[in-house]
Amino acid sequence: MNKKIVSGLAIAAAATLALGVVATSPASAAGKTSVKLAFQGPLTGGAAYLGQDQLPGAIWAIDQYNRTNPAVKIELVKADSQCDPTVAANIAPGVAADKAIIGVIGTSCSGEGRNSFPAYKAAGLTMVAPSASAVDLTNPKAKSNGFPIFHRVVANDSLQGPALARYAAVGVTAPKYYMLDDMSTYGAPLIRDNATPTAKKLGTIVGTDSFPDDTKDFSSVVSKVKASGANIVLFGGYDYTAGPLIKALRDGGYKGVFAGGDGVDTSGFVKLAGGATIAEGVKMTAASVPFASLLTAAQLADFTKVTGVKVPGLYSETAYTAANVFITCIKQGKTTRPAIQSCVNNGTFTAADGSSFKFDRYGDPTTAAAVGGWIVKNGEIVYDRFA
Repeated sequence: MNKKIVSGLAIAAAATLALGVVATSPASAAGKTSVKLAFQGPLTGGAAYLGQDQLPGAIWAIDQYNRTNPAVKIELVKADSQCDPTVAANIAPGVAADKAIIGVIGTSCSGEGRNSFPAYKAAGLTMVAPSASAVDLTNPKAKSNGFPIFHRVVANDSLQGPALARYAAVGVTAPKYYMLDDMSTYGAPLIRDNATPTAKKLGTIVGTDSFPDDTKDFSSVVSKVKASGANIVLFGGYDYTAGPLIKALRDGGYKGVFAGGDGVDTSGFVKLAGGATIAEGVKMTAASVPFASLLTAAQLADFTKVTGVKVPGLYSETAYTAANVFITCIKQGKTTRPAIQSCVNNGTFTAADGSSFKFDRYGDPTTAAAVGGWIVKNGEIVYDRFA
């Protein structure tokens, strides 16, 4: 996932303010040593809901670990890269320069990941991403790959794209797709490269269009979609663009299916769309399951007590898993960057659902949650089925 370039002034402000410490259990106590993990993703800006949904999973994992009174405690540092490649390029060197940071839970977005790679590769700083899903990040033939420091705990978009096309077509006779994207290096490949082949097999593509993620006037898009006779609109991009887009489509009389990828599936989407009535029936895909469904009542109560969040958001479970990859290594006494990289590259880890996994040579998990379909019902985003 990635986001647009911001002004130089905003970049400077972000680089100054982006790093902060999360208040978890004390990171150091008498007789104890400590290390730091950074959570890197969007905590402010247009895509803030994405990172804010994930961060509590990492906070809870580290808090659980610190409460065991280990010899080495963990401090969590927030690195707010705003889902923006340029902001990420400015803050990553600062993260890398902090020698106490031995791993990065992140990035949330693919674009910010690509622009963080130079600093983190040079520093030997290992990354475990909860949601960065672009295929090229782990493609050894792509110049933009993150080898050897990048890893992720989610399935990539070569799986999500086809699932999105399939799930959108459930219940639709003679699917006619209109393909839209926000021109980002997350949204565009998700639709053009990964969803399109499956859409062609299942039905007909009656139109395509692309526009910047900060577009305000969707009147021309609405006109083209309606004129095409499409009964499915597939969108690749983020919630802050998808919300106004679906509102414009509904206001313009479009009554067909609207479906988007995991960049749309955030706790803020219904609000961004203008409310439950407009958002009702919107479909989404994500390689995740509801974290609450994996927790006992007591665990959920503890999660809420620690984080203040009653209903865990999308990818909070993968952020929890990503944090526990590092925690597993730290428990084994791996507290330097080289030791962490070797451990993550070669170790076996446990996901939030209890399953075991490793990382392949280029950072993809050997097993990951299947891509699921989510839908807005009565103003809430609910898990529907495997997509």
